[in-house]
Order: sequence, then C-alpha cells, then structure tokens
Amino acid sequence: MFTLYTPQTANKALPEVKRMFADIVAKKNRVLVLQQELQAIVDSGSDFERFIKKKQELNAAVTTLYKAIEILEGTGVAIKSVDEGLLDFPAKRFDEEVWLCWKAGEDEIKFWHGKDEGFMGRKPLETTGVIEP
Repeated sequence: MFTLYTPQTANKALPEVKRMFADIVAKKNRVLVLQQELQAIVDSGSDFERFIKKKQELNAAVTTLYKAIEILEGTGVAIKSVDEGLLDFPAKRFDEEVWLCWKAGEDEIKFWHGKDEGFMGRKPLETTGVIEP
C-alpha cells in the first residue's frame, strides 16, 4: 500500500511503527545469534545432523525477519537502516516529494529531508513550512 504521510499522520502511526520496528530488531538479533551458533557448530566439526537442524532454524528465522520487514514496509514506511534505527515516511512538501524521518529514540517525527538526501540532510519541520498530504 502506498501512503503519503503528513507530520500528524506519521506521528499518529509512530507508536505502531515503533512496535513493529522493535520486533524487526529483535528478529535480526535472533538471526545473528543463530549465525554464531551455526558457526560454532562448523568450527567444532560437529555432525551433519546438528548442522542441518541449526541451518534450518536459521533459515526460518531469516524468513520471519524478512516477513516482518515486508509487513512494516507495507505501511509505506521505508526502513533505511535497521542497525542505526532509521525510518522514512514518504510525504510531500508543496509539490516536492520528501521523506519525513525518524531515528530510534526520538519521540516524534521532527525532521524531513529530500528524496536524494540521507540522514545528514535532515531539516527541522518547524523551520521549513507546511508539509502537505
């Protein structure tokens, strides 16, 4: 689903988006643990059965992670970095397509940047005029 957000609609959606993003981070961390466990099995020279079971567990965890990402991005929100906690909400500023941006730890959407700008191009919402739906 494609959605254009305003600062108001993005902030209204933010609690659920944050919950979904926290779930993605937890699933990613689970994948990392399983990768380490799999590597330990390889390093120990363990038998095929143990390796295959752990590999299948890892594959299922990766599938679950990507499904969670698909669900979040299905709301129109773009994950820019799981590691840095960066999410962007598509919006319009007058006739220009822009991103409303949120970083993990922030309480609300306070910044935006152009389509071709990243996190370093963030500008405060209150100094740039109205962002229209």
